[in-house]
Amino acid sequence: MRPTARPGSASLEEGWRCLGNWSKRRPPAEAVKRGAAAVRTFEEMKEPDDQDTDEEKSVTSKSDGKKSLRSSKSESRSPVQEDDTFLEDATDETFTEGEESYLEEDSDEERLEGSLSSFQYDDLQSTRVSQQTPAPAVEEAEEEVKKKISESFFYDYMELASMPFVTLDSDIPLDLLTLVHSFGYDCRKRANLQLLDNSIAIYIAGNQLIFLNLKTKEQIYLRSSSGEGIGVIGVHPHKTYFTVAEKGSFPDIIIYEYPSLRPYRILRDGTEKGYAYVNFNYSGTLLASVGSNPDYTLTIWNWKEEQPILRTKAFSQEVFKVTFNPDNEEQLTTSGSGHIKFWEMAFTFTGLKLQGSLGRFGKTTTTDIEGYMELPDGKVLSGSEWGNMLLWEGGLIKVELCRGTSKSCHNGPINQIMLDEGEVITVGSDGCVRDANGAIWKLDLSFSNITQDPECLFSFHSGAVEAVAVSPLTYLMATTALDCSVRIYDFASKTLLTQMKFKQGGTALVWVPRMVNFTGAEIIVGFEDGVVRILELYDPKGLTIFVGRKKISDADIRLKQVFKPHTARVTALAYERDGEILATGSKDQTVFFFEVERDYKPIGYINTPGPVCQLMWSPMSHLESTLLIICENGYILEAPLPTINLEEDDHDVVSYEIKDMCLKCFHFSSVKSKILRSIEIEKRERQRKLKEKIREERRNKLAAEMGEDGEKEFQEEEEEEEEEEEEEPLPEIFIPSTPSPILCGFYSEPGKFWVSLGDYDSGFLYHCEFPPCDKNSDFKEQKDEPINVRYLEDTEDNPIQTITFNINKVMMFCGMKNGAIRVYVLNQNDPSLASLVDYWHFNMHDNNYGCIKSIASSFDDRFLVTVGADGNIFVFNIISEFMLRKDIKAKLPSPRFGIETEPIPEDIEDPKAYSIENARRKREHDKLMKEVEEIKARKREQIKALRTKFCKLLEMNEELPMHMQFKRTDFDVDSKIRAEMHRRTAFKIQQVEKELAWEKEKHELGLKKLKNRFRDPLESDTIVVHAILSDHKISSYRLVQPSKYSKFKRTSQSERKPSKLDRFEKEGTGRKDSQRDAGGSIAIQEESIIEKGKKFRPKTLSEIMVENQIEKTRKLILKAERAQLKIQQRKKEWEELYKSKPGDDYEDPKDLQAIKEAQVYMGDFNLKTAPDYKIPEHMRINAAKKEEELGHLDSLVHGNKRYMNKCILSLRDLKVAVVEEIQCLVQELKNIQSTLHVSKHIPIPQIPQIHPEEVPEKRFQYDEETLLNFKQQHMKSDDEKSPGVEQTGSGGPGGGFLKLSSGKDGDLTTRDSMSRSSKASTLSLDIPKYMEFEKAEPTDVELEIMKRDEIKHVYMQQYLVNRVKELIVTFDAELRLLRHQKLKLDTQMKLSDLHHVTLFQEILLLKNFEKQENILQERVNSLDKEEQYMQWKINETLKEMEEKKNEITKLQEQEKALYAGFQTAIGENNKFANFLMKVLKKKIKRVKKKEVEGDADEDEESEESSEEESSLESDEDESESEDEVFDDSICPTNCDVALFELTLQLREKRLDIEEALVEEKKVVDNLKKEYDTLSKKVKIVATNLNAAEEALEAYQREKQQRLNELLVVIPLKLHQIEYVVFGEIPSDLSGTLVFSNHALRQLQERIRELQEENSKQQKLNKEWRERRKQLIREKREMTKTIHKMEETVRQLMISKFGRVVNLEALQTLSVNTTLEELKIRKLRKELANAKEMKMWEEKIAQMRWELMMKTKEHTRKLYQMNDLCIEKKKLDSRLNTLQNQQGNAFQSLREADVVAREEVTELIQLQAERISALKEEIALLRRKGGLILPPIRSPQEKEMQPADL
Repeated sequence: MRPTARPGSASLEEGWRCLGNWSKRRPPAEAVKRGAAAVRTFEEMKEPDDQDTDEEKSVTSKSDGKKSLRSSKSESRSPVQEDDTFLEDATDETFTEGEESYLEEDSDEERLEGSLSSFQYDDLQSTRVSQQTPAPAVEEAEEEVKKKISESFFYDYMELASMPFVTLDSDIPLDLLTLVHSFGYDCRKRANLQLLDNSIAIYIAGNQLIFLNLKTKEQIYLRSSSGEGIGVIGVHPHKTYFTVAEKGSFPDIIIYEYPSLRPYRILRDGTEKGYAYVNFNYSGTLLASVGSNPDYTLTIWNWKEEQPILRTKAFSQEVFKVTFNPDNEEQLTTSGSGHIKFWEMAFTFTGLKLQGSLGRFGKTTTTDIEGYMELPDGKVLSGSEWGNMLLWEGGLIKVELCRGTSKSCHNGPINQIMLDEGEVITVGSDGCVRDANGAIWKLDLSFSNITQDPECLFSFHSGAVEAVAVSPLTYLMATTALDCSVRIYDFASKTLLTQMKFKQGGTALVWVPRMVNFTGAEIIVGFEDGVVRILELYDPKGLTIFVGRKKISDADIRLKQVFKPHTARVTALAYERDGEILATGSKDQTVFFFEVERDYKPIGYINTPGPVCQLMWSPMSHLESTLLIICENGYILEAPLPTINLEEDDHDVVSYEIKDMCLKCFHFSSVKSKILRSIEIEKRERQRKLKEKIREERRNKLAAEMGEDGEKEFQEEEEEEEEEEEEEPLPEIFIPSTPSPILCGFYSEPGKFWVSLGDYDSGFLYHCEFPPCDKNSDFKEQKDEPINVRYLEDTEDNPIQTITFNINKVMMFCGMKNGAIRVYVLNQNDPSLASLVDYWHFNMHDNNYGCIKSIASSFDDRFLVTVGADGNIFVFNIISEFMLRKDIKAKLPSPRFGIETEPIPEDIEDPKAYSIENARRKREHDKLMKEVEEIKARKREQIKALRTKFCKLLEMNEELPMHMQFKRTDFDVDSKIRAEMHRRTAFKIQQVEKELAWEKEKHELGLKKLKNRFRDPLESDTIVVHAILSDHKISSYRLVQPSKYSKFKRTSQSERKPSKLDRFEKEGTGRKDSQRDAGGSIAIQEESIIEKGKKFRPKTLSEIMVENQIEKTRKLILKAERAQLKIQQRKKEWEELYKSKPGDDYEDPKDLQAIKEAQVYMGDFNLKTAPDYKIPEHMRINAAKKEEELGHLDSLVHGNKRYMNKCILSLRDLKVAVVEEIQCLVQELKNIQSTLHVSKHIPIPQIPQIHPEEVPEKRFQYDEETLLNFKQQHMKSDDEKSPGVEQTGSGGPGGGFLKLSSGKDGDLTTRDSMSRSSKASTLSLDIPKYMEFEKAEPTDVELEIMKRDEIKHVYMQQYLVNRVKELIVTFDAELRLLRHQKLKLDTQMKLSDLHHVTLFQEILLLKNFEKQENILQERVNSLDKEEQYMQWKINETLKEMEEKKNEITKLQEQEKALYAGFQTAIGENNKFANFLMKVLKKKIKRVKKKEVEGDADEDEESEESSEEESSLESDEDESESEDEVFDDSICPTNCDVALFELTLQLREKRLDIEEALVEEKKVVDNLKKEYDTLSKKVKIVATNLNAAEEALEAYQREKQQRLNELLVVIPLKLHQIEYVVFGEIPSDLSGTLVFSNHALRQLQERIRELQEENSKQQKLNKEWRERRKQLIREKREMTKTIHKMEETVRQLMISKFGRVVNLEALQTLSVNTTLEELKIRKLRKELANAKEMKMWEEKIAQMRWELMMKTKEHTRKLYQMNDLCIEKKKLDSRLNTLQNQQGNAFQSLREADVVAREEVTELIQLQAERISALKEEIALLRRKGGLILPPIRSPQEKEMQPADL
């Protein structure tokens, strides 16, 4: 919607022309040091990846040079500022040069102050001032780094401290405002309280560091150096230094000396924006700092040298704290959001590193950690968000600590943990130890009898202070905050007078003006629940003093009046200028008016289009009194003074809403983008004029120099410039989608006002004017623009939050968003703020969260008070020459007369209480509802009268005869009405069920949980059965389900598991054999498959020859192998026989085992308490075995109790049956007595009763009547919750839950009792029923019958009574018998309970030992397994050595057999025997048999064979002469060639045997070495195993000693005690032993067994001695027989062979397997070559056929090409002829000819393409393997193809 122009309003262009003044001014910096702020150029810090292990960043030294005001704000400068800079450059201003020189001077000063080193960017942005340090300066700086800073060097505080900013060329003094006192304390800031000594505490208050004397309460202030706030403070361990870590852009850490407060050292470049924590190490030599967002840099400083040692990124989230370990200064700890990290300074190969390990929470919920403490043993104790403590060890949570009752240590996060003399002190945010409500306490931690009570030294607001108001009469101020308190201060004497607490937090506050309360004693406060309270301040000293009254305070507050006009927080309060009306505004979008003179009687309220943020009445200078209402969402309203009706009674008014008030509305529309656009246009216009001026000068110059040529050249240059210049588009008009919030405002003139906005529209003050009042207009559719604006410097991101003026409107005090105070000095009577130029600016509150909430000046303009969101309250003196005397003090108002007797009004504490409007509406609603109820009551009376009349009609109808009566349906006026009533009733029932469904489900779930918790675990409840005649009773056991110990068996770690070696030995060689067999079977299967495939293939002649050769060789080899196998088997049998021969010191293992068992169980009854007691393996106990024992005990106890419960339940059932039978008998007895005379009656036995505790299951049975009775009882006792709801209820009228419904009374009646009762009723005596006849005298017969019946009835009467007595006596006897059995069982159960307690104690003890025992047992098991495994490897090595030795023996025997065969072959007296022997024994160099790879490998192999040739020599060869040379390659003449060939073969075989012998000997040597190594390892392992077993045994002994310390209860009778002294039982039985009878009997039987075994062993010893003598005699005889047989064999050999030969060598003679294998391989190779040749011949024939076919195809293509060429030639000649003819005949072509020509052209192109394709094809065919392409298709063919192809 476009704004409409109004008369008298200036246009935007005219309104914005006034911007020329501020557009040429230089924007100042927000905070200024004396001189200038520092310019810093930094490299971008490289952040590590977010991983658990953090690598250290390289520490690069950085420097700071001083930075100018303009460069410090270059990044955040507004577009207007940038444009101004451009304009200044365009107008030839030379500020930059002067600025550069100024920077150089500052950088020199900074180097003198102690800057260590510097580095710069390679290039800076164009908007910044570039500064390059010359090379000599850099070298000088590096030399200064190397120099050690003098310990006596200090900085100048005045050069570091931030100073106020004052605009240039203004007369405003720097000390316009001087800090007098600070009343606040930021209790939410971490580590914001440090002690320098016993009386001085320091804390941060915004941009100030406050030194508070705890005794005198005086304050000293230290200003921030950066002017952007202080991050954190720290104190040196020796209390001689303290650190102030700043905030801002690359802030410093300044270390001050105490108590001189001089700056000692400055640490630079530790973080980007601010510091989160600093901490000195224990010795004070190092300082650790951690930065806040965004870098979280952890830095370790050598602070005295101002040098960083280590630097890294602490974490990727917020870090709260960093500390050194006091016991190990190389370890640090950091904690923060969701983490804790443990650091260590370690030396690596690259130098000193800072390595971090992130704490793992595991199953514990991740938590923020604020407080922690390093313990002396290296562990870390930290807090958590839920109030428990976590103990960290090795980066893991060891244990979570809480209070003894499983409650949290604190009801919130733990902020700090301290260790004081071995005691851990925790500080939590729940108020324990630390007050989270803004206070400083003094605690005495001595914890003795004289410990003093905690003392609150200072009290402050907690959190943001919402409002402040000053007294119009004296130096008093009142503040309120969301901490629910209102405080009164005397800011002249710097004291807190009094405070008052409420249930809700305060949000608005105004001191009542003197026109309302002349004494200035009233304060009105608005709260967040919409309540407004009027408080009265007075001096209690003026009250009447009563005897015994407590100490009188300096001031006191009382509640005077309270009302609730709003439903949301009250945001504004304002008194009308005459004090007649109070206006209150709220977040609920209403403004309420009250009449002050009539005790704040409500006038009414108006609705606003948005939440109200400020109310302001027009000043006295305005003619009319109006109210300025500022809403947050961009609406500003003006309301006239509401009319006050003095006569009208408002009781009949339904609502307080004022609907006819004429409101003016201004809906703010953003114009900032238009302002920026107009500035851009003005700037371009100036640039254009400047360029035209320069162009004109250039033109005149060229014209003067060159004449007309110059004019042309100028025009050409101008055209080129116009082409090059492209004007950038203007900034677009932007209106934010969300309106910028209005922060504050004030009246300027009637109907006009100024406002300050935030967000996008910040940076300006907007002057606005209300449009005329229009009741029909819609505020939301209205869009209004300001009439004028005032630019505010440096407020683009820092808007004005609140504004106030001094009395004469000369000073405008502004509270900024960043906590700064700005004071504008104005001219008098300047409503347009034309003089809004010069100002004073200083940062006071915290720059991040210290937004100024309210600002106020004192009644005489001498003091200024500011309150901020950081909880600080600052009081300033305005202009130092007006400083007051130090002894000045505010004057408190005197109390009103009778104030002490006035009743205090009832406060509104419920936040849900009705507001004034809601209460009025509620009253009207109640009134209306009351009238409706009266109407309903009258209708009910009418309906009741009609119902009575109707009932009378029904009675009259029933009195009529049947044939005259109306039917019931005839009385229904309309049947649909009744149906509708039923339907509605059913619907209502259904609705009620739906409404109560949740409650029903809730109670059902509650009942289910109770049953699951208390009833379901029960197997049987307690049943108490009472005797009938006596008072005896018996109760069953309340039996629960079996315990967990009886349900499962836990495996024990101490039970030794079978090792791998054991399993291997069990499976043993069987597995190997099975694998070998399996492998063999698989191979056989494969071979069988191959053979099956070969069966179906015909064999060639060569294959048959190969098979025959193989078969022949195989038979020869098989024969030799059989003979060898037989020999080996015989040797094996001999070896086994010799192995089985026992040695001289051999002992039977069975005997050894028996001896060992005898030693263990011999009867040496060792006491478990003996110091040398060794626990046998089978008697060792652990937690698992003990749990199994406990489970067995629980099972036995449970079984016995369950059996007894069954017996008692059966007894209860018997009693029920007896009672039912007695009931039947009594009924029969009554029937009999009804026929007898009274004189013959005997007393009827009393029927026994079933007690409620005998049927406990009835407790859970109920019916509707029971529930109704319970409801009645519950309604009667609403105020009392009877604990006996579950107890018996027989005393009540309904019997409680024990009363059974009538339908369930027969549940306990058994079938037998029913049958008995039925029989009794049927067999009862027939009682004659006399008819109603006249009485007559009985006859004799009748008298006789009556007499007999009487005798019979008397007998039956006595019989029934006796039967009842018999049943009762029998039942009581059964009960007493069972009771006696239960008493015995109770004794056993008590003993079992005692035993259960003992077992449970043992389990707890054993579980404590279990972990260490398992560790020791596992070590023993692992060493045992290792020993067994090594023993197994030794055995395997020995086996391999035996096998290798056997193989060596076999090879040696083969060698002997070879020589023997050779001798046999050459025979005797062979003249070539020596020659052939030499040939056989000749040394030959042979290549080692292995695969040769390449020519180079052959040389290596020849070298290896030459090196190993010595190993192939035998002892016989060495004896031969080396000089003798003979040729063994030629057979001598006359020598048998076959014999020579055989010799050569045997020589090859000899060489093979010798090589095999060398290899086997090497293997044996390696095995010996391995055996020696394993033997040494076995000894070491055995030693370790013995040590481990001893440690385990010692631990078992310790465990047994601890078990012996447990007390065991054993009840004994006197006859069981046999330990007597002088015939009496001693009083001390501690030295006695307790044996069971079973153990004693076992010991006595063992004595007899040992005696019998001794006699048996003596007999066996005698028998075995005789047996040994007989065996020795038999051995001698066998030895003689063996010698005789050996002699016989020797003689037989000599007689047959002529000498003793080796029969084994003869039997193992075989063919030359190598030669046979070569022959077979040759045949197979020839067969393969023949196949391959045949295959290649077939391939050659195939390729010849393919070549012939290709040649034919090529020829056909050539013919085709020739035909096409001839056709093309014909077509060319024909086309030429046609063209000549047509050209002569026609001057222009016809359309048909053109088409024909095109077709012919296409045809020619197609043919040409085909020709080229054929040529390519021919070319491809000429080459081998050419690719034949498909033929080219014509366009017509392509079009005919389907579209999808």
